[in-house]
Amino acid sequence: MKQDMIVILDLGSHENARVARAIRGLGVYSEIYAHDTTLERLKKMPNVKGIIVSGGPNNVVDGVTIDVADEVYASGYPMLVVDHQSNKMPMDVQHWPEDDAELVKLLKPFVFGVCKAEANWNMKNFIADQVELIRNQVGDQKVLLALSGGVDSSVVAALLLKAIGNQLTCVHVNHGLLRKGEPEQVIEVFQNQMNANLIYVDASERFLTKLANVSDPEQKRKIIGSEFIRVFEEEARKLEGIEFLAQGTIYPDILESGTKTAKVVKSHHNVGGLPEDLKFKLVEPLYQLFKDEVRACGLELGLPESMVYRQPFPGPGLGVRCLGAITRDRLEAVRESDAILREEFKNAGLEGKVWQYFTIVPDFKSVGVRDNARSFEYPVIIRAVNTVDAMTATIEHIDWDLLDRITKRIVNEVKNVNRVCYDLSPKPTATIEWE
Repeated sequence: MKQDMIVILDLGSHENARVARAIRGLGVYSEIYAHDTTLERLKKMPNVKGIIVSGGPNNVVDGVTIDVADEVYASGYPMLVVDHQSNKMPMDVQHWPEDDAELVKLLKPFVFGVCKAEANWNMKNFIADQVELIRNQVGDQKVLLALSGGVDSSVVAALLLKAIGNQLTCVHVNHGLLRKGEPEQVIEVFQNQMNANLIYVDASERFLTKLANVSDPEQKRKIIGSEFIRVFEEEARKLEGIEFLAQGTIYPDILESGTKTAKVVKSHHNVGGLPEDLKFKLVEPLYQLFKDEVRACGLELGLPESMVYRQPFPGPGLGVRCLGAITRDRLEAVRESDAILREEFKNAGLEGKVWQYFTIVPDFKSVGVRDNARSFEYPVIIRAVNTVDAMTATIEHIDWDLLDRITKRIVNEVKNVNRVCYDLSPKPTATIEWE
């Protein structure tokens, strides 16, 4: 069953993702497209019931004020124009409401009354559609999946197993940037419990060698992404009939990697970081979903809650939490301090209540005192945030006693560390990760 869709045309608004999520919350599918999307392309999209023209402060591109094409305005699609002055169509609403309840109140009559859309966007229908699309795309060929054990790749694995079964081969690459005990956990869950075809590759030395002396975060991400593909290509050559590479790309990855009216926030290893000579066709069944929708999809597929609500972990792993050029001593400090943080949060009943929490070690040292002598060691920065869709995030207010306990453990148990800091920055202005 193809879901009805409301298209958001981006004319520089910061609210597009929030509006799309609100529409999906009403049970109607919504996607964001560039302002210059043609009428021909719109007509090729299935079940478009209406269009929202969403203007904002980034409405000037290369010195020119952008607008939607005349043919789109004249298309006959029901349209809602917000925060955008145009001589082609009057503005319906001056600004998007800041309050979420008011936003829904504004959208509901347009979506259901004007556009006559049906509330048929749900995970059961989404999965049915994706299973059909995957089978049509893949046929009888085999698919290779990068299985990190995180939420996104786990849900992709479950979806592909439902669609094509043993045509899927999962590859878990230990790039040396995983959390403490993570490779062992991935093998236990997916190989022993889920019976997936799993290949384990320890490429840690290879990755760390490639990343030596590389300090630019964008370059680090692209090296990691490119090297991942190289590892998969090598594994694929050992197999027969591998034509496709599956990825856990989700909607925030695409939005944050830049649009025509929004600059790159950060490149994601699976968006724009792939080599030009990629030998696989891509399968990306989650690219339409926000993070909370990915979790709902996982639950609908029958994955255990412990897996679906596993703490998010970036594709580049600890490589973007060991700031600047990666060194083995700082990488180990990140890994060990992260393990302490996760253990203490679990003991305090915060596991599953706080969306994401981790440690960062920057590439500078500070003066301290250890064993009655001057020390010159690294600081550890703690970050704990809450979010629904990863587009915005708030800070978790941690109890002081817990912070004291975590601090004492880190400075006493982690080598080369003499200081612990707590990051109080929300998103925006900060991003969730530091790099």
